[in-house]
Amino acid sequence: MLQKIAGSALYIGNAPIAYQTEYEATDFAGITWTRILGWQTSGDLGAEQAMVSQTLIDNNTTVYAKGTISFPIMSNQFVPNLSDPGQMLFAAARRACKPYPFRAVWGADCEETAAVTISNAEPAVVGWVAHGLPNGTPIVFTTTGTLPTGLTAGTTYYVVDAAADSFSVAATPGGSPIDTSGAGTGTHTATAVPVGETDLFAGFALFGVKSGGDSSANRLATFPIQPIAPALTI
Repeated sequence: MLQKIAGSALYIGNAPIAYQTEYEATDFAGITWTRILGWQTSGDLGAEQAMVSQTLIDNNTTVYAKGTISFPIMSNQFVPNLSDPGQMLFAAARRACKPYPFRAVWGADCEETAAVTISNAEPAVVGWVAHGLPNGTPIVFTTTGTLPTGLTAGTTYYVVDAAADSFSVAATPGGSPIDTSGAGTGTHTATAVPVGETDLFAGFALFGVKSGGDSSANRLATFPIQPIAPALTI
């Protein structure tokens, strides 16, 4: 299936993350995410590897070996919005000496959403009739009241033990199902993103320029991110 960019969403974590050269899904567990609104153009996200070469005069050949891996700056453009909580958090992160966690959800407008039931059990069981979600699907809960104790609104969980009309959730893909110890109140809503459409990564929030142009141009602000390790696709 084609992976589209239109409708995508970029999120920043609410606090810095430890600098590492490799990250696992557990490093992003429990993070509260804030969406950065006004995303106009996405920068490239990925890794590039240098090649080392040496020319040998005795056999007129160049030999090669893999060199170091680097991560190009992800240069994103946004419509400036000084009142947007995501843009304000990114502005604060620019002055931090530590990297921040980021989450890119590609084609986020293709998310599936439904009102669900969540049992008070060990493990908790989420009721969603004919959900069709495979194990490992990222899922976020919201509620008009309070979620059952053990779950936090806005936190990304992952489907485990999927059945036709129900599933449990874990803090990491393939992790242990989460238990709940309270019934919660209100109406609970689950939002699921297709598998393979979410990238988790850590990087430095950098200062960027505002674009110029002619009298008819819109001004855009560059929000560069310097990734520091390979992104995790979930």
